[in-house]
Amino acid sequence: MTWEYFVYFAVVSVLLWAAGAWAAWSMRRTMACCLTVIGLLVFFAYIMLMWHSLERPPLRTMGETRLWYSFFLPLAGLIVYIRWHYKWILSFSSLLALVFVCINILKPEIHSKMLMPALQSPWFAPHVIVYMFSYALLGAAMMVAVWLLVRGKRKNAEKKSVPVDFYLSLDNLVYAGLCFLTVGMLFGALWAKEAWGHYWSWDPKETWAAVTWLAYLGYIHYRLLPSHKPRLAMWLLIAGFLLLQVTWWGINYLPSDQGSSVHTYSTSMK
Repeated sequence: MTWEYFVYFAVVSVLLWAAGAWAAWSMRRTMACCLTVIGLLVFFAYIMLMWHSLERPPLRTMGETRLWYSFFLPLAGLIVYIRWHYKWILSFSSLLALVFVCINILKPEIHSKMLMPALQSPWFAPHVIVYMFSYALLGAAMMVAVWLLVRGKRKNAEKKSVPVDFYLSLDNLVYAGLCFLTVGMLFGALWAKEAWGHYWSWDPKETWAAVTWLAYLGYIHYRLLPSHKPRLAMWLLIAGFLLLQVTWWGINYLPSDQGSSVHTYSTSMK
C-alpha cells in the first residue's frame, strides 16, 4: 500500500462520515452511527495497510500523525453523539477531519520504512496513538465549548440559561481527554528513558506539553470553584486547545525548538 492510494480511502470515508452527519440531523441515530463506523473502518483499513507496507507504525511524519488524528476526530465525535445525542457534533468532527485529510492530500510527504533508533522503542507507538486520541477528545471538547459560547449568547438574548447538564457533559469529555493525555505523557517518559536515558529533560516540546497539561488541569479546577463563570471557563478551554496545537506542530516553528530539541530530527513526535 502506497500513499497514492490514500485519496481513494479518504474520499470514501469522508462521504460516509458526511452521510452519518446528515443522518444525525435527520434524527436517524442508528443510521448515523452505522455510517460513521463504516467510514472509520475504511479509514482504519488504510492505516493498517500502510502499517503493513511500511513494516512500522505510520507515526513518523506529520502526515502520518494526521492520519491518526483524522481517524480519531470522527471517533471522538461518535462517542459524544452516542453519549449526549448532540446532532451537530458529527458534522463538526467530520469537517475537522476533512481539513486534515485535505492537508494530507495537498501536501503529501515521503514515507520510508526506515526509523531512527530512538523511534524503534516499543513505547513510541502507544505514546503517539494515545496522544492522538486525547487530542481528538480535547478537540471535541473545544467544539462543544464553542457551541456553548454561541448557544449561551443566544440564550442570554432570550433571557434563558443553558442547562447545567451541557456543561457537566463537557467536563466529562475534558476529564477523559486529560486522562489519555496524562497516560500519553507517561508513555512518553518511558520512551524517553529508553531512547535518551532520562524520563524528562525540559526539552522545548516537553515544556509545552507540560504547559498544555497544566492548562487543562487549570480548567478543571476553575470549573470546581462555586463562583466560576461558565463563559470564562469555555474561553479557558479554547485557549488550552490552542496550546495543544503549539505542542503538536506549532513548536516546530518556534525559535526555541530550532537546533536545541531532541524532537527536531523528525516532525512526527507527540
